[in-house]
Amino acid sequence: MFHKILLAIDYEDDGEGKRALEEGVRLLSEGGELHLATIYDPGGAGFFPHVSTETPADREAEVREQLSLLARKYLPMQYSAKLHIIAGSPGEKLVALAANIGVDLIILVSKGSAGLWPLRRATKEYVVKNACCATLILPQELEESGAGEKSDSDA
Repeated sequence: MFHKILLAIDYEDDGEGKRALEEGVRLLSEGGELHLATIYDPGGAGFFPHVSTETPADREAEVREQLSLLARKYLPMQYSAKLHIIAGSPGEKLVALAANIGVDLIILVSKGSAGLWPLRRATKEYVVKNACCATLILPQELEESGAGEKSDSDA
């Protein structure tokens, strides 16, 4: 069991949030701490900064609300979690956050062959190589493998 766990969650992916929270709760020692982190692109309009109507504070508040909703939806009532919303490069920011709060496990969820996989794979590889603690990369869905096993037993 782990005392401090950092869950890296894509705030726009409900399934990823559910999967990470389930595993985080399962691996958390009694009295341990859960930390939920989402690293977002602060956006910006490139050469036309005057075009953007959303301020950095508005963007951070929006991301914080989405992450908070995921936590309220999938975190069992007896648990609480500290939220970390950070703008920037995901791999570097996750590794720095893990070191700063002294976690003993980082949990990331793999999207497999989804459209953004090359970028996400690079992030996961960076975290695994540079983290100061153990890392766990989960497949996004358990049901897919469970469904295959169920049909095999029916045959």
